[in-house]
Amino acid sequence: MTRTAIIAAMPAELKPLTRCWRHERQNGVDLWRWPFDEGEWIAVCAGAGVQSAARALAEAEKLGPLDKVISTGWAGALREDLAPGRAYDVSVVIDARTGERFATSVPHKDCWLVTSPKVADATEKKRLAETYQAALVDMEAAAIARLAAMRSIPFYCIKGISDGFTDKLPDFNRFLSPDGHFQLARFVFFALLRPWYWPALIRMGENSSKASRALAESLLDMLDERGEIRKRNGYPNHHR
Repeated sequence: MTRTAIIAAMPAELKPLTRCWRHERQNGVDLWRWPFDEGEWIAVCAGAGVQSAARALAEAEKLGPLDKVISTGWAGALREDLAPGRAYDVSVVIDARTGERFATSVPHKDCWLVTSPKVADATEKKRLAETYQAALVDMEAAAIARLAAMRSIPFYCIKGISDGFTDKLPDFNRFLSPDGHFQLARFVFFALLRPWYWPALIRMGENSSKASRALAESLLDMLDERGEIRKRNGYPNHHR
């Protein structure tokens, strides 16, 4: 039996993939499971940031040994030619805090991602792009990459772009709780009083939804390349 852990920060990032999976919540972590004859896919969300990502992976490991780990979810673009709403396979993950670099198990790709300790605004995106020559930025992948390397588990990273390189957005860091959860009610109140952000936020919402659907398609392509599990188990067919 093989087990694959799919780690993201927010449930909305996984919604198109996990909409018919069995859901449970334990220790403040959302977990979805999709068992099949040869194994199980386990999707987990525990919030944004490296500590939350580590907690998510720990919950997945409680179910048994893992054979593959995938870091997924939304990311910001660090290049203007990368289209919001699309999903990309990442070949190298860089930890901005330590400078460590982790190669993924995806061959023949040239898409680097840098993991930042905070949500990157337009100024920070420019700095990260120049410093690391990366294409994407997130807040979790490096933690998952490091833990997978420590356990000698194959590591993959697929990210969907929620915001473009030059998008002018609010400072989301102020709405993240200490445990990495987004404080939606506070943010909505903040945004309602600042209409100049509305067009960019609407675009980001639309792009995030597209990115989530693209992630589901890419993940299913990777995990069930021939479509056999989807067909045998009646799983919704996203792209065939």
